Amino acid sequence: MTDIPINLAVEDDLSEAVLREIIRQSQRPFSIGTCLKRGGFGYLKKIIPGINHAANGSPYLVLTDLDTHECPLALITKWLSQPKHPNLIFRVAVKEVEAWLLADRQAFAQFLTISVDLIPDDLDSVSDPKQLLIELTKKSRKRNLRDAIIPAKNSTAKIGKDYNGQLIQFVNQYWQVELAKAHSRSLERAVIAINNFEPTW
Repeated sequence: MTDIPINLAVEDDLSEAVLREIIRQSQRPFSIGTCLKRGGFGYLKKIIPGINHAANGSPYLVLTDLDTHECPLALITKWLSQPKHPNLIFRVAVKEVEAWLLADRQAFAQFLTISVDLIPDDLDSVSDPKQLLIELTKKSRKRNLRDAIIPAKNSTAKIGKDYNGQLIQFVNQYWQVELAKAHSRSLERAVIAINNFEPTW
């Protein structure tokens, strides 16, 4: 079976790692080309019309966080003034990509050495997954994870000094998409869209 070429566009390194892992664990043979990423949703929002146009020649997979938007459809409608090209897979993590990581509840609990019961069953209903992840890390017995993920005392930073690094390591080594999608509907929909994708030439 011939590989399906796909380009990525994401907010940050963690989102890129998540998409690459979803594709790696996918039932389909994808070949990843370029990855557009300059930090934050503002850049993505700015370039999405161009990506939609470019998808005519080469498929794109875009991932952004829902954050404060009402729903994924509202965000997509706001960002795209033109109809979405069939070669553009535009997915929205509810409410942040951290929810998708936490959705593999057993693996994340083992990663932090905490009880799995501390992680909610429905991660899409969590209003601030990033903050939840940090609060859960505070309960971890692993000092290296606490130091890396939790913001330093008296710091104005929202995350720790190696937040992305540690979470990317979790994604690459432990995260199981099949298990995670049972606890996040937005992740499940993203996986279905990727597995069912057929490029239009």
